[in-house]
Amino acid sequence: MKLVIVESPAKAKTINKYLGSDYFVMASFGHIRDVPAKNNSVRPDEDFAMDWEMSPRGEKTVRDMVKALEKADALYLASDPDREGEAIAWHVVQELKRRKKLKPDMPVYRVVFHEITKNAILEAMKNPREIDMQLVDAYLARRALDYLVGFNISPLLWKNYQGQNPPGACNPLPFVWYVNAKTKSLLLSHRNIGELMSIWTHPGQKLSMQN
Repeated sequence: MKLVIVESPAKAKTINKYLGSDYFVMASFGHIRDVPAKNNSVRPDEDFAMDWEMSPRGEKTVRDMVKALEKADALYLASDPDREGEAIAWHVVQELKRRKKLKPDMPVYRVVFHEITKNAILEAMKNPREIDMQLVDAYLARRALDYLVGFNISPLLWKNYQGQNPPGACNPLPFVWYVNAKTKSLLLSHRNIGELMSIWTHPGQKLSMQN
């Protein structure tokens, strides 16, 4: 039996129907683990070492994977064909290895498809590849930035702007870069303060100039 991991349980049922009884398709339900929201989860001084914490859903999913692997002779990672999907595949392998539940001789394949049709699924299974570590590294860099910026800036925003949303994933730093560049541009061009204020104002909100 060949074990196939996808992200969505709805996709799992359809793909299992296309692949047949020699395959068992199960869902990861997205990411199985993430950087915990606590101090020193990302450590720049240690070559950006990162801690990972299993979600409750991820813990159950991995236990189910371990049971399925006992009867499997190959593992296919068929998460979505994007950076996050590549990261999910990487996380699954890393967690199985950490638990010593991935047999040393177990073939591990990465497969991607861009549509849920029988032809696309079967073609993807004929053309497996390895996990793309460039995409994984891009994910790790983004996740480290999310943590290092967002984890530190969120408490300040919650303290000073109660009731407002926390900073979104990887948004605070690019936002600061944009605002700084736009502010300099407006000041150098002597444009009016109203346009400058509009940069900082969300639709439907008024900007307070008080500290």
